[in-house]
Amino acid sequence: MKKVYTCFCTDVIHEGHLNILREANKYGEVIVGILSDAAMIKFNRFPTITMDERKQIVSDTGLVSAVVIQDEIMYDKIIAEIRPDYVIHGDNWRDGPESAIRSNVIENLEKYGGELVEIGYTYNENVKKIDDNMREKLAMPEYRRRRLRQLLRLCPVVKTIEVHSGLTGLIAEKTIVEHNGELDQFDAMWLSSLCDSTAKGKPDIELVDMSSRMRTIDDVMEVTTKPIILDGDTGGLVEHFVYNVRTLERMGVSAVIIEDKTGLKKNSLFGTEVVQTQDSVENFCEKIRAGKNAQRTEEFMIIARIESLILEKGQTDALNRAFAYVDAGADAIMIHSRKKSPDEIFAFCDRFRSKDRETPIVVVPTSFNGVTEAELAQHGVNIVIYANQLTRSAFPAMQSTAVEILKNHRALEAEERLMPFQEIITLIDDM
Repeated sequence: MKKVYTCFCTDVIHEGHLNILREANKYGEVIVGILSDAAMIKFNRFPTITMDERKQIVSDTGLVSAVVIQDEIMYDKIIAEIRPDYVIHGDNWRDGPESAIRSNVIENLEKYGGELVEIGYTYNENVKKIDDNMREKLAMPEYRRRRLRQLLRLCPVVKTIEVHSGLTGLIAEKTIVEHNGELDQFDAMWLSSLCDSTAKGKPDIELVDMSSRMRTIDDVMEVTTKPIILDGDTGGLVEHFVYNVRTLERMGVSAVIIEDKTGLKKNSLFGTEVVQTQDSVENFCEKIRAGKNAQRTEEFMIIARIESLILEKGQTDALNRAFAYVDAGADAIMIHSRKKSPDEIFAFCDRFRSKDRETPIVVVPTSFNGVTEAELAQHGVNIVIYANQLTRSAFPAMQSTAVEILKNHRALEAEERLMPFQEIITLIDDM
């Protein structure tokens, strides 16, 4: 009997999947691949059930002879192992980033004479409702909140991009690229105090209070599913921080990062050019402990941001603080630098990792932006935050458009740099 292979990346089997399985059975013995968790988060969406549960729901259809795990998005390895006579897939992958997967399948099948069979994609109100329900499930607080910890177990580096509105949240949510034969997307979102303040036209001095910040969180959460890391500035008074931890946890935020400074906030990238006061180790540890004691779940993370390198206090001070903060209960350490070279970040990470192999390390490569995620991972970094690039790219574009309109007293000259609005609204899902 001929061998037929198809791959699913779903938490639920609907009539579209059943249609593919029924068609596949016309060609021979059907083997179904289930994308691993690590592959799913690169390709489509985060799984809400375990890999074993996903295997079981496929087996329960009674339409397959075997279920296997496909560890990679591309089919090179699985086709080499199975050598199917046919690969069956819906025809919805001919355009967009997924077309790279289709090309990969065709290339691998051609090596020995296998054939790709494409089935018309099933899309109706029932299928749409199931897809919408899955997306809503992913957005629920209990699923979203725990996702950062899950990602830390699955990803070499958790790639995190700054968002400051529902629209930028959708960009973070839906941007998928094909590059060098791989698909990739951002894993998480960073709600920056700096960018949130800037979007509101306010200075970055904690003038935008937490109530306003939470409205931004709501805007982003309403249209996205990815986990959120919140920039909590200094955390404020201990009594306020405790309250905010409980609120953020209840909302479904995955983590808050607080920095070990006191007084009126000044942006760290100013370094010693402005007066900035670092908190004592004892006081900051008290704040961390109070926040951890306030938590009601094990999923929420409090991440301690160390400003010692920014304030030119040296590696020893930074490391002493890091170990003290971890002992106080910090779930991860963020180390910050404004140097153009990543050398002092590498030095910190190497020395920290020599004593602590487990606690996640977070970095924000704004100044040392030439370093790659892979290079950071080699030094033990787990989360990379691109902290303000969307805001910084939007401002010059908008300012340039305003200048062109003022100069020419019409919009024609600016038009070539503008995206058609129809393309923008394709990001926005109909209810």
